[in-house]
Amino acid sequence: MRTAAALARATHLGPALAVTAVAVLLAVAADVGPGRAVLVGAAVLAGQAAIGWCNDWLDADRDRAVGRQDKPVVQGAVTPGALRAGTGVAVVLAVVLSLLLGVVPGVLLLVLVASGLAYDAGLKRTALSPLPYLTGFGALPAGVVAAAPGAPGAPWWLVAAGAALGGAAHVANVAPDVDDDLATGVRGLPHRIGAVPSAVAGALLLGVASLLLVLGPDGPPGALGWAACVLAAPAVVLAALAGSPRARRAAFPAVMLLTVLDVVLLLAGGAALT
Repeated sequence: MRTAAALARATHLGPALAVTAVAVLLAVAADVGPGRAVLVGAAVLAGQAAIGWCNDWLDADRDRAVGRQDKPVVQGAVTPGALRAGTGVAVVLAVVLSLLLGVVPGVLLLVLVASGLAYDAGLKRTALSPLPYLTGFGALPAGVVAAAPGAPGAPWWLVAAGAALGGAAHVANVAPDVDDDLATGVRGLPHRIGAVPSAVAGALLLGVASLLLVLGPDGPPGALGWAACVLAAPAVVLAALAGSPRARRAAFPAVMLLTVLDVVLLLAGGAALT
């Protein structure tokens, strides 16, 4: 049981479950059907497990060097070999489960997995570090929508909004670990441009996602869309202050508000396609 719990934590359980939940809810909103919605969730969860395990396997020595006691592999609760094996099993499961949905949705969902693994394998150390987030999270809603029987391709604005959310997620993911990353030679784009520009970029990406999800669908925005615009404008300004230590406490709720707002709009956009 302890090993199983450690393996679960090594998937980066919170983000993995959050991405899976959004995928399932979007599948329900897009009316893919109950069985296929479950299959979407299983495929995405397997892919997220593969990405998380691969990350902790490849970063085991680096995490030990900086004393990351929150990592199961550093605690000795799981070995790098077990994480390597788990990565392989999870990749196979992700491939099989994704392709059971069909070739087009399967390949699109696997773009997210391949993007995450590419990030783990070295892109996070380069100026191209946002690319896997942009491609992976852009492909996710496209894959979910394509899983609906007879569904047309996802509209451009839904894909672009997913990519924008992915870019913002990259900034949020890097922010807590900047010092440890720099100490071990990891210099992705947020590390290179600094905390303040990264926070501004993350806030703008969340704002862009909101605009795309409000203005992208056919017809004028509804009440939810206008309310989102009213809330998003000041929230973007506050969220942009997240790179300043003095303003971080006020900025964090704004970032959370924008994230939740964009997820709600994303689900509403998926429902509008049915």
